[in-house]
Amino acid sequence: MKIVSNPIENNEKNIIMYTLTMDFPLLFIQKKAEQEDKRVEMQNTGHELSIVLVEPEIPPNTGNIARTCAATGAGLHLVKPLGFSIDDAQVKRAGLDYWKFVNLEIHENLEEFLEKYKDRPMYLATTKGIRVYTDVRYERDAMLIFGRETAGLPKDFLKENIEKTIRIPMSDNVKLRSLNLSNSAAIVIYEALRQLGFPKLI
Repeated sequence: MKIVSNPIENNEKNIIMYTLTMDFPLLFIQKKAEQEDKRVEMQNTGHELSIVLVEPEIPPNTGNIARTCAATGAGLHLVKPLGFSIDDAQVKRAGLDYWKFVNLEIHENLEEFLEKYKDRPMYLATTKGIRVYTDVRYERDAMLIFGRETAGLPKDFLKENIEKTIRIPMSDNVKLRSLNLSNSAAIVIYEALRQLGFPKLI
């Protein structure tokens, strides 16, 4: 006896198989394109260093740091709450026309940032750091974290990550509590870049 397949059933199977066959290459191509974009981005900068500002308060500081990030190819992460609007005239003025070259990411809070980038090496800049910033060997994807101008990073955060803290040496005769935030960020990011051989910089 000859068994004849149901043409309707075959059509449904063919449609399903066709859909799977068509979708898989598209998804594969899309994934490959994303990987290629990431590879090209890494080649363009030669590193994936980032500066992270936790609850920054003074607009010109963030604008100046954005300019530093644009000049060095470093990413910039801003962790809310911010003491200003990102559209603030002082922020834009300090960053001049470099904002369009900044790889900027904004996070709702510190917990969200830490969860997303928990696998990345992090270094916390504080006047109470246990290591001088030049004593650290920075990875090419290190994230350099700085706190508020008036209060620094949260105390609990520092306490839980004391082994990751770094400091910039200052004279013990100076009565200032710390260096300017944008100056500090520039000092540390350029040390990290120096150790990496100033990749893709001229």
